[in-house]
Amino acid sequence: MTAAPERGRLPDEQVRAMFDRIAGVYDLMNRVMTAGLDERWRARAADLAGLRAGDRALDVACGTGDLALELTRRGAAVTGSDFSEEMLERARAKEPSIVWEWGDALALPYPDDTFDAVTVGFGARNFSDLEQGIGEMRRVAKPGGRVVVLEITSPQKPPLSWFFQAWFDRVVPALGRVAGDPDAYSYLPDSVRRFPGPAELAAGMSRQGLREIRWVLTAGGIIAIHRGVA
Repeated sequence: MTAAPERGRLPDEQVRAMFDRIAGVYDLMNRVMTAGLDERWRARAADLAGLRAGDRALDVACGTGDLALELTRRGAAVTGSDFSEEMLERARAKEPSIVWEWGDALALPYPDDTFDAVTVGFGARNFSDLEQGIGEMRRVAKPGGRVVVLEITSPQKPPLSWFFQAWFDRVVPALGRVAGDPDAYSYLPDSVRRFPGPAELAAGMSRQGLREIRWVLTAGGIIAIHRGVA
C-alpha cells in the first residue's frame, strides 16, 4: 500500500492531472526556466548511466522523453515509463522507436533484474514515497546495473541561495501564470523545497540497497546527479 502523502504534497491523482494539463508547454517551460541547460544536464546523467550498445535502459517518470532520447544516443534499447498519458503522447511523437509505457513509479510493471540502467530525470521529487520509488528502480536493475537520479537541489550558500529562492519563489510562478497554469508552477518550488539534499538522498539510496553511491553537483550546486549500483 502506498503511504499517505506527506504534509504539503499533492495526492498522486492531482499530480498526474497537473502534468496532463501542462504537457503541451512542458518542454518550452523547461528551456526557458533553465536557459536551455536542462539538455546538458540530461546528457550528463545519461553518461553516468554507463550504457553500452545493446544494453537495456528504463527511464522512470520519463515525461516528454528527453532523457530517454539521450539514453538511446548511447546505443541502448530504452523503455520510457510515466503515469501521465498526455506526457507520453508527446514522447511518442518525438521518437516512435522507443517503447513508451504507462507505469506507476512506486510499482513498476517489470520483473526483477531487467535493466542495465534505470534513470529518473526531474521526476523523483514527484514520487509520493521517494524511497519506495528508488527501491523499485533498484529492484528492476540487474545486479551491477546503474540507478541514476537527476534532480534540482536547493543551494545552501549565498549569493546563489538568494538567487535560487528569488527565482523559484517569484519568477517561476510568474512564468506559470504566463503559461496559463499558475498552480503547476507554484507546485514546482514547493516540490524542490521538500526534496532531500544530496547527502540525505544518497543515504536513502543506500537504505534501498544501492552501493557505490556518488553524486556530482553542477550549475553552481542547483543540480545534483546521483548514481548508485544495484
